Amino acid sequence: MSFMKQSADLQPIEDTVFAVVSMAKQDIAEHGADAVVDATIGSLYDEQGKLVAYQNVFDHYNAIAKEVKAAYAASFTGNPGFRTQVRNWVLQDQPVTLNTSVIATPGGTGAVNMTMINVLEPGQTVVLPEICWGSYNLMAAQAGLKTAAYAMFDGDHFNLDSFEKVCRCVMSEQGRLLAVVNDPCHNPTGYSMSLAEWRQVVRFLNELSEQGPCVILNDIAYIDYSYKGTHSRDYLSTLNELSGNVLAVIAFSCSKTLTSYGLRCGAALILGQNAQRVCEAEIVFEKTARATWSNIPNAAMENFTWITTENREAFEAEKQIYVDLLKQRSGTFIQEAAACGLVHYPYKEGFFVTLQMPDNALRDQYHQKLIDHHIYTVKVNKGIRVAVCSLSVAKVKGLAERMKQILDSLQ
Repeated sequence: MSFMKQSADLQPIEDTVFAVVSMAKQDIAEHGADAVVDATIGSLYDEQGKLVAYQNVFDHYNAIAKEVKAAYAASFTGNPGFRTQVRNWVLQDQPVTLNTSVIATPGGTGAVNMTMINVLEPGQTVVLPEICWGSYNLMAAQAGLKTAAYAMFDGDHFNLDSFEKVCRCVMSEQGRLLAVVNDPCHNPTGYSMSLAEWRQVVRFLNELSEQGPCVILNDIAYIDYSYKGTHSRDYLSTLNELSGNVLAVIAFSCSKTLTSYGLRCGAALILGQNAQRVCEAEIVFEKTARATWSNIPNAAMENFTWITTENREAFEAEKQIYVDLLKQRSGTFIQEAAACGLVHYPYKEGFFVTLQMPDNALRDQYHQKLIDHHIYTVKVNKGIRVAVCSLSVAKVKGLAERMKQILDSLQ
């Protein structure tokens, strides 16, 4: 007799990322760091293999009074200054004219989960990318939702046809739509959509919304590591063209932007043409916040606000050092992969490059073979994720060719 509800999923969680991370650490302990390539963790590491924690973030955080750290936030929706600054930081100089509201959340994860459980009824379907962060599926399952996946790519472009086909099917079945787009710096492929692709998505959603309400959930966890700088936000202006029947929710992660993964601070930025509908979303999201996590760490919000206003120039200069380093690492891997014929999904920018696998059976064989050669990666649907964010330039050099040789040995 189980004490859990009848519908509870009693299957233990299989966190493939942390399992392989543990294996990599054990291998390093036994054979030394020089003998092991640990391309598993989706966090930024420096050239000496240490986790990056920005000085311009943590010097100020450490100086915050203990009373501020101990205090509750001003509201379940977040501190007023934080909410204002999240909007300013996410939109920056983009001429977005939509009505907006911001709800503080525990990282970008909180924003994604909050949207899923409030937009759809249990039993309905959320539309996800076929290749995506695995926790999307877990969150959907916890909310009692089904999932439908669209193919990410048509050649080296976003697969708009697949996106439209899947969304139309879901709309016809349930009369409403929630679709997730992880862009820019898609996890795990590193793809970023073009302005033209975003315009096509907006036009399609406007058309589809004539049949029922549409919500697009834009996960921008890695946006501040785009190689385009301020132009990483250019696509946001296309949201001005959304009809009144389409709502946008942007999931923002202070955790990634500030290299403060453990502080769990982020936000849901709600945007729409209709002020009343935006207000309704804020009311519902606030209730979820109160009932789920109550409030977000006060000091984390105060730190973000100070860093991105009074200390913005110094912070951005420090962050740019690592954006440039990330670009060097990924550029080396992509160039060497092209030279040896190691096929990967279209990569533009970001923390990860994902090798293209024709099926998951070969992927599983290949993943194990890489481990046998002391190379640790993460399995994703139809792919092998390589976290260039955590590899030094020296570790990246020659890695693609080694991986291609191992792959060829299986074929």
